[in-house]
Amino acid sequence: MVIWGGTFVATKVALKEVQPETVVFLRFAMGVIILAAGVQFRGQWQSISRKDFWTLAGLGLLGISFHQWLQSTGMVTSAASTTAWIVASSPVFIAILGWLVLREKSSWMQMGGIALAFLGVLLVVSRGNLQVSNIGRIGTMGDLLILISAVNWAVFSVLSRAILKRLPAALTMFYVIFFGFCFSSLLFFIKTGVGDVAHLSGNGWLAILVLGVFGSGLAYIAWFDALQNLSANQAGVFLNIEPLVTMLMAFLILGEPITWASILGGAVIIAGVWMVNRRPAVEN
Repeated sequence: MVIWGGTFVATKVALKEVQPETVVFLRFAMGVIILAAGVQFRGQWQSISRKDFWTLAGLGLLGISFHQWLQSTGMVTSAASTTAWIVASSPVFIAILGWLVLREKSSWMQMGGIALAFLGVLLVVSRGNLQVSNIGRIGTMGDLLILISAVNWAVFSVLSRAILKRLPAALTMFYVIFFGFCFSSLLFFIKTGVGDVAHLSGNGWLAILVLGVFGSGLAYIAWFDALQNLSANQAGVFLNIEPLVTMLMAFLILGEPITWASILGGAVIIAGVWMVNRRPAVEN
């Protein structure tokens, strides 16, 4: 989560010089190499079934290509700290999926937590201006894309649980990122082209290295290791660390202001997530 908190800032730095498709392409080109090395180091190479092949390809399309396109494109107009706070609402969507798909029971506290988390998101994207006259004009198109990415990440996390029961974490993530990289490559070559890479400066390449080696390599291995040992809800709670890191780094590196709306909205989001994931008291 600490690494991913920094990747939002690195993405903003890279997007000043190249297109979103270029950022995603270069990021996951490096990620594939790092993950392949991780699988080799752990000695986890093994063949996969045809069913798992298509499942991993689907997860790659959903959790890598589509998800990173949403975030990279959204961050063209959405601030790094705003993005991180919106993404922090993902555990709420994970819980909602549990209720809708798995028919899990929900308490009044959990329902209140959902409402509270959404209020926090509104506070963040509106910069604290929640007047009725502004409803419908709150936030940017980028903020909307980031919100969609939060829902998409919840779907990806829930769907990933099944295959993690059959395959090692690093191997699973290698295939997911490999397929995601393949799909992203098509968009990069068709829409943007290799000429866009020449626009990267030294700082731009440093940002891409942070995204590729750490954000798309080491952090993804850690995330899937966590999902093998924790429930999706338990792992999702750690997303609360991410926006705090982003807000601080965005202030120090990008000069993004730390506003009362960000602090209050972020606190409300975390409170809502805590309510949603709070374990009910056990009666004696």
